[in-house]
Amino acid sequence: MNVKTLYDKLWDAHVVRQGEDGTALIYIDRHLVHEVTSPQAFEGLRLAGRQPWRTDSVLAVPDHNVPTTDRSSGVAGIDDAVSRLQVETLDQNCEQFGITKFDMNDVRQGIVHVIGPEQGATLPGMTVVCGDSHTSTHGAFGALAFGIGTSEVEHVLATQCLIQKKSKNMQVRVEGELGAGVTAKDVVLAIIGEIGTAGGTGYAIEFAGSAIESLSVEGRMTVCNMAIEAGARAGMVAVDQATIDYVEGRPFAPQGEQWSQAVAAWRDLHSDADAQFDRVVSLKAEVIQPQLTWGTSPEMVVAINAKVPDPEQIDDTVKQNGMRKALAYMALE
Repeated sequence: MNVKTLYDKLWDAHVVRQGEDGTALIYIDRHLVHEVTSPQAFEGLRLAGRQPWRTDSVLAVPDHNVPTTDRSSGVAGIDDAVSRLQVETLDQNCEQFGITKFDMNDVRQGIVHVIGPEQGATLPGMTVVCGDSHTSTHGAFGALAFGIGTSEVEHVLATQCLIQKKSKNMQVRVEGELGAGVTAKDVVLAIIGEIGTAGGTGYAIEFAGSAIESLSVEGRMTVCNMAIEAGARAGMVAVDQATIDYVEGRPFAPQGEQWSQAVAAWRDLHSDADAQFDRVVSLKAEVIQPQLTWGTSPEMVVAINAKVPDPEQIDDTVKQNGMRKALAYMALE
């Protein structure tokens, strides 16, 4: 039997065609769209005379440029002209191309990486893309989720596929029981402090171990969200009962017999026991303290009971200079 990691399973299930150059054409199940990275993509469709390949796979929401206070005036109440135009343009494009959208006064409106899970539009086993770097958030559901650029937004709208090169496999295991006051954010900052902001470059990271399993689904979303700050292409967590319980009954989730079939398939969304990873990083949950970032990068982080490092104790001159600048910027020199 060919043992696989979770990432291998998700990738292999979506390969349409494997290229000789190492790239593959992969199928995209869910495309989340917002107002900032979509205008040029829709205009590209319009100019080429194309229609979206699968409108039922696309869910749009304005979330970057909407007011956080009074919305009684609707789009007209957005003060910044460019922001207002982007939201108006999303409205027009979704209407023209028949795409489901939660407008700014819809009770379902919210941050794009929150509304997907809330509505059950993000499901285990899916490939999920969005024109936003933190699309990895959706990996908390045992999905392969990653951010794409505007030209790729157009490509997915037109073809439902993307050309990608497979990442390497990394597993980050956090075993043990987290201490009082230690949150998911502390866990992922501790991980970044361990491997650095380039530690995940070229990898898809699976977060595993008893401490990860003990997190709420929202906590897992936090960890996967910040896989990007570690330099990774994607972050993910295996499906368990907590995942299934979270998804059940959501508006976009399967119902009836389709639900039973989906759950049966989702239970295989974990790394096989003997699966091989290109890199494994292990942390003990008991030693993770609440974390504080002291500089200008997520890797500039210390435990709350530790001291900010002294640049003079660092041999790498480039890193030393970067630390000095960060400390000066933060008024901690």
